[in-house]
Amino acid sequence: MTKKYWLLKSEPSTWSWEDQVQSKIDMWDGVRNYQARNNLMKMKKGDHCFFYHSVNEKSVIGIVEVHKEHYPDPTDKSKRFVAIDVKALKKLKYPVTLDRIKKNKKLQKISLIKQSRLSVMPLTISEFKEIIKLSNQNE
Repeated sequence: MTKKYWLLKSEPSTWSWEDQVQSKIDMWDGVRNYQARNNLMKMKKGDHCFFYHSVNEKSVIGIVEVHKEHYPDPTDKSKRFVAIDVKALKKLKYPVTLDRIKKNKKLQKISLIKQSRLSVMPLTISEFKEIIKLSNQNE
C-alpha cells in the first residue's frame, strides 16, 4: 500500500503543535465539513500529514502520522463526522508560511491556496517533498 500525504489545519488556540507533541498520540476531531470528512475517511494508518497552524500563524509547523484510521467523532452529536488518531513525528526545522507556499511555483495547485477554508486536504508526494525542502531553508 502506498503512503499518502495530507495537510491538517488547526487553530493553535484550540489545538497546537505543542499540545500534539505533549500528548504524543491524540484524536483529530471537530471536523464539520463534508469534503474534509471524506478526506479523513481516505486516510490510512502510516500516512503522513503536515500539521498547519491556521488563523494568525498560517504556517506548516510539523509532521504527524495517522495512528488510527477513521471512527465516529465522539464530539459530533449528528453522528455524520469522523475522527482519526495522529501521532507527532517531528517539528520542521523552520515553519513554512502560507506566503512562501503561495510564492512557490511548484505549489500553485495545492488545496491550501485553492480552497483556503478546507481543514483536511490531500497533497501529492511532490508537494509534500517541496514543503519539506522549504522547511530546511530559513526565509
